[in-house]
Amino acid sequence: MPVEFDKTIQGPASVFTQPEDVLRDESLSREQKVEILRRWEYNVSEEAVALEEGMPGDETDLLRRILIALGAVAGSIDMDLTAPIKQHGLSRRSVGLQNEK
Repeated sequence: MPVEFDKTIQGPASVFTQPEDVLRDESLSREQKVEILRRWEYNVSEEAVALEEGMPGDETDLLRRILIALGAVAGSIDMDLTAPIKQHGLSRRSVGLQNEK
């Protein structure tokens, strides 16, 4: 069953159990998969920053798995093109989507 992209981009973890599921979803374009994984990466990075700053929660390998999935769909990730904040935020250019506005 095709996923609703607009709903998915708002909360990838509410639609997909694991990042690898995004890769397997044939109803999504490459660009949609990249956007979903970028959003998920940002959300998980925010949680990691909160943990670092003393908020309760558990560390997982989810961020690593998201980055691996993102690399699988987008190719190499240029970490020099991330935002200068703790969460980093991967720009579209950093994951090979050169038409970022």
